[in-house]
Amino acid sequence: MRTSIATVSLSGSLTEKLTAASRAGFDGVEIFENDLLASPLTPEEIRARCADLGLTIDLYHPMRDIEAVPEAEFARNLRRARHKFELMRRLGTDTVLVCSSVSPLAEDDDALAAAQLSQLADLAQEFGVRVAYEALAWGRHVSTYDHAWRIVEAAGHPALGTCLDSFHILSRGSDPKGIEDIPGEKIFFLQLADAPLLAMDVLQWSRHYRCFPGQGGFDVAGLVRHVLTAGYDGPLSLEVFNDVFRQAEAGPTAVDAQRSLLVLQETVGVLEPPTPVVPTGIAFAELVTPDAEPVSALLGALGFARTARHHGKPVDLWQQGEARILVNTGSALRRDGTALAAIGLESPDPEGAARRAEALLAPVLPRRRTLADAQLDAVAAPDGTELFFCARTTPEHPGWRADFTDTTGQLPAGTGVQRIDHLALTQPWHHFDEATLFHRSVLGLQAQESVDVADPYGLLRSRAVTNPDGSVRIALSVGAAPTEHGAPAQHIALATEDVVAAARRFRDSGGQLLRMPANYYDDLAARFDFTEGELETYQDLGILYDRDAGGEFRHCYTRTVGRVFFELVQREPGYRGYGAQNAPVRLAAQHTAKRLTGG
Repeated sequence: MRTSIATVSLSGSLTEKLTAASRAGFDGVEIFENDLLASPLTPEEIRARCADLGLTIDLYHPMRDIEAVPEAEFARNLRRARHKFELMRRLGTDTVLVCSSVSPLAEDDDALAAAQLSQLADLAQEFGVRVAYEALAWGRHVSTYDHAWRIVEAAGHPALGTCLDSFHILSRGSDPKGIEDIPGEKIFFLQLADAPLLAMDVLQWSRHYRCFPGQGGFDVAGLVRHVLTAGYDGPLSLEVFNDVFRQAEAGPTAVDAQRSLLVLQETVGVLEPPTPVVPTGIAFAELVTPDAEPVSALLGALGFARTARHHGKPVDLWQQGEARILVNTGSALRRDGTALAAIGLESPDPEGAARRAEALLAPVLPRRRTLADAQLDAVAAPDGTELFFCARTTPEHPGWRADFTDTTGQLPAGTGVQRIDHLALTQPWHHFDEATLFHRSVLGLQAQESVDVADPYGLLRSRAVTNPDGSVRIALSVGAAPTEHGAPAQHIALATEDVVAAARRFRDSGGQLLRMPANYYDDLAARFDFTEGELETYQDLGILYDRDAGGEFRHCYTRTVGRVFFELVQREPGYRGYGAQNAPVRLAAQHTAKRLTGG
């Protein structure tokens, strides 16, 4: 299907918005009136610019407070409309959006509304324009799509149809099944937006919190199915009012928007991109650092051994159990110190995973490689993290591991780390929703509920994505623990069967564990029963504790190196969380540690 986006959904000048929409692959745009009024370009120049970019202008909007008003007021509205229709002719677009009135002058009179909309359509027809009447969720007298359709049907004018907007319909809890009763040719336009499920005034909800399909809590796909069943054959168009999108760079937002429509079309069955290939494990996590010594000391204390070195690059492989950490000292110097730069995802079909990612507009990353290097496809996540698709390595099929030459024989005993339990990636504030959609759609991971965590200096928002068996877990967050450079923190959680033993071995090897306040352990004593000495041991080592219906969770943290710290976790199989209950205490402890070290 053709795709379109309202210019109000993007940031920047009108020219910047049009360029971003074109580069993201949209077929058309809706011109939001405020964007046109603020543009130095004439309507003819805007028309030419769109043509040069391969964009059609599918809709001009909005025209407000037109119908069901006193005659003198309606005469003024027709005069206004005549000017706008002439403008539309200069722009080269043939459909205008008319919103249901919110004017205090509007009367609760469907017959009057139908008659005046019919007169408006008469005038529009003279200019070759169609009028798409939309019910605003906060309309004074018309606030539901079926009410708007009854008025359009009563008017019976060929140049008058309806515009359906998923936000206005779903935010009111209206049943979209009735859309199937509207003739497809009378659905002049379809505008789409998702939104988080919030208990607030619908106007404020609409103006500030809309998002792209798949990023909120509405069943946008279900609504689109009803619209297609009715016979609609126009574009799928996004109209999203969002404070974050309006401040973010237009290019990435437009790509995110187009990706949401590709996934939506896949969901409703009108598009077949490559099938999702869900990762089955974490092959490695790669740290980039300007100074390997602090990282090596930390990994050594955690029980990792440097087992191999890349045959052509300054990259070392550190391993313990199935947990593998690459330490790369060959990339450009990072001002923010050590950072988690890449993740290797084990995949049953790496090439298929890469095709899926490229089809959903994930940036494919060029790689500097020799003929001897393993062929690894990589794409960039919204936060810039590189994602490599890897086959599971075996002695017979070493895959990416063949790029490394062994540097040690038998592995040391270690601290009991078995594998990487999860990775925590802090997102730029304007990419959080994009990151969730990316990991769900491109990687086929399942998203858990969003969680808000109190940080001493603000609020941290977190959402985890995981594969079905939990062998791949990634926690996405906005807001961050402090680091010495002020950049957002990232962390790698390492699974162990005995976190107490692992923490002791780490500390005995010279590692520093994050200290937790005594008040936290007083609270634990009030909430849970522990065996004799158990709580004292947790306090001594800085171990945090959580319990839910599925089981228990114990975890502790190292100090931060650059942007990265490690977490040792012991989770019972039924526990699906990440210790969110303890996050405020951990964040406060990290702030305290930062002040004490002067970082």
